[in-house]
Amino acid sequence: MKARLQRQIAIRRIISSKKVNGQEQLLQILKNEGFEMTQATLSRDLKLLKIFKSPDPHGGYIYVLPKDQIVEQNEQVGRVNYLADGFLSIDFSGNLAVVKTKPAYASSIAAIIDSANSFEIIGTIAGDDTIFLVLRQGVEQADVVVFLERIMPNLKGRLI
Repeated sequence: MKARLQRQIAIRRIISSKKVNGQEQLLQILKNEGFEMTQATLSRDLKLLKIFKSPDPHGGYIYVLPKDQIVEQNEQVGRVNYLADGFLSIDFSGNLAVVKTKPAYASSIAAIIDSANSFEIIGTIAGDDTIFLVLRQGVEQADVVVFLERIMPNLKGRLI
């Protein structure tokens, strides 16, 4: 179970950070990261994660995440960077995390997290200055940190 979950998280991370144009290329990248699998397993993972091929502006096709799983950077970059300034800390316990924020920031940051439809985070509950995160079973803390830094670039290097 954990191997499958970690593999799927790796696939999402790779697709969101690199231009991948085929399963062979993705299999090789995953192999280099220590994941061994067949092409059929990769196909099932891509279908489950709803990853599809889309035209690349530079020619050919690349794998992309569904739009509802990506924070549209052009629309939210200013808002997200402003909100990241209100992010104070994160503490983990099992499959739970508590995020501390400046007063009045929690609900907006939770909304950003929820709108990204994270595979790693099942849901959030926000108060005034605290966010409660429920992590998918088997997700590691580092995966959550990478996700948060991806949707709020100003957090890079500030977590853990």
